Amino acid sequence: MTNQYKNQTDINQPTEDEIDLIQLAKVLWNERKKVIKITICFMLLGLFVAIFSEKEYTATTTIVPQGTKDNKLSNLGGLAAMAGINLGGGGNGTITPNLYPQVINSIPFKLELLKTKLNIEDIKKPITFQTYYEDYYTPSLFGYIKKYSIGLPAIIINAIRGEKEKTTKTNILFGKTLINISKDEEKLLKIIASKLSLNVNNKDNYVTLSASMPEALAAAQLTQRAQDLLQNIITNIKIEQAKNELEFVEKRFVEKKKEAEKAQLKLAKFSDQNKNVTTATAQTELQRLRAEYDVIYGVKT
Repeated sequence: MTNQYKNQTDINQPTEDEIDLIQLAKVLWNERKKVIKITICFMLLGLFVAIFSEKEYTATTTIVPQGTKDNKLSNLGGLAAMAGINLGGGGNGTITPNLYPQVINSIPFKLELLKTKLNIEDIKKPITFQTYYEDYYTPSLFGYIKKYSIGLPAIIINAIRGEKEKTTKTNILFGKTLINISKDEEKLLKIIASKLSLNVNNKDNYVTLSASMPEALAAAQLTQRAQDLLQNIITNIKIEQAKNELEFVEKRFVEKKKEAEKAQLKLAKFSDQNKNVTTATAQTELQRLRAEYDVIYGVKT
């Protein structure tokens, strides 16, 4: 009887790992004023963020790259030297979507994108992206807070270095071209890089390109301009690649043509010199020369 009562008591008693909900509710009730204050503070903070955060509009476009046939030709690596981009694939004539991020992250692409004409509200004439961020753009309240808190050390350093730092140019080697970029242009390149986004879907073989701006129309215009530039560069790369392939084929054709002519002349001379000769050795040599000519002629054609 005693053991049975003891076992029943052990079952009814909560273990140390269990949570006493009633006790927890009492703690919350006793600290209800503090909980309400914290909740109100976070609500006000969220409202402040929602009101004073900078508006961002994003425009997106989808690009489906045109497939190219596999090519048996090789040694077509002159394209990388032209564009300063590693095409990969061993020069097999295929341009994959994985090339696209290298293009939009390149310095020439971003410099060209700075010239994009944008229609901005309250500005009568279209202005370039560069002009907008140099002369018209004003950060939001959060932008100022970030600038003079996180970015304060950079502001102090730039103030100490003085105005000469602004005119200092950075030399960047892109492919075989040396590009000079000022400090102001370097800042603009970082801005435009933050505005662009490109995602490659290797499974379904398409590319998604997005651009963000404080105004919807400007975001759409920037996206359209980025898409046009990207497609133009890819088209130029394909044209250059086709030229390289044509040049390669033409060189091989000239080489094989000379070899065929040489083999033909050799066959003709041997035939003239051995018209009346019927030995097995002469016939074997004649057959060999004809076979050699046929092989070379077949490769040439």
